[in-house]
This record gives sequence, C-alpha cells and structure tokens, in this order.
Amino acid sequence: MPNNILLLSIKPEYAEKILAGKKTVELRRVRTRLEAGDLVLVYVTSPQQILVASLEVERVITENLPQKKKDFWEKVKDKAGITYQDFQRYYQGASLGVAIFFNNKNIFNNPIKLTTLKKKLPAINPPQSYRYITDHEFKVITKLAEKTILKAKN
Repeated sequence: MPNNILLLSIKPEYAEKILAGKKTVELRRVRTRLEAGDLVLVYVTSPQQILVASLEVERVITENLPQKKKDFWEKVKDKAGITYQDFQRYYQGASLGVAIFFNNKNIFNNPIKLTTLKKKLPAINPPQSYRYITDHEFKVITKLAEKTILKAKN
C-alpha cells in the first residue's frame, strides 16, 4: 500500500491527454506529500465528473518561482501537455511550481460517476485541486472500479 493516495481533480482536456499517454506530468501550484510509489486517482471534472484511472507517482519536483520558472519549464515541457503560454498563465504570480511525474497508468474497467461514488461514500467531495484518500475510501473505490488498482510488486 502506498503511503499517500491522492484524489486529483483534472480538467477533461488534460485527463484525455493522460489517458492517451500524451501527458505524463501533472503541474500544480501547491506542494503535496507525494513521493515515488504513491498513488494518484484521476477525477475528471465537470461536465464528465468521473473517476477514471490511477497513476503511480514516479517522482515529484518542486521549484521556487519565479526565480526558477525557466528551468522548471525545461524539465516539464515535453511531458506536461500544455503550451508555453498556458504554462506562463498558470504560474503567473505563483511562488511555487510542483510537477508530479507518473507512470504505470491503470485505466478503470468501470469509470466511477460522481453520483455513484457519493452513494457509497457520502462524505467524499471532489476537491478543487486535490485531497488525500483514506484506506476505507480506497477500498470502496477499488470495488467500484472493478479493477485491482494496486499491482503486486515483484
């Protein structure tokens, strides 16, 4: 079991790029506790409102902005699935840049609609950015997804 399981809200256009393998890093403006081996659950925001996949965290890098903004862009530009202009707009005024690199994408057999998720876990609300998932919530999500989310490590 990973130390941290994060429910991450992602806009549909970026979630599609993740599922298609065209985006392998998620950019954020807020630090997380994630580290290599942790798990990210991909929640696609409105209008879809579904939980679609899990991603294993490969590594996380954090840069102080704006001092290191150019260096940060160089590290993520080929994997972030955004243009330089969108990158600049997103990090305008930010003091921190966080890049969550992931691998081992695991698309759910049965994507979970928000309405279904809330029936089983009434207290769960998709976050504006992210939230940590409890062991109990993770077990319920695994059952609803009809898929083993964690693969056994050799």
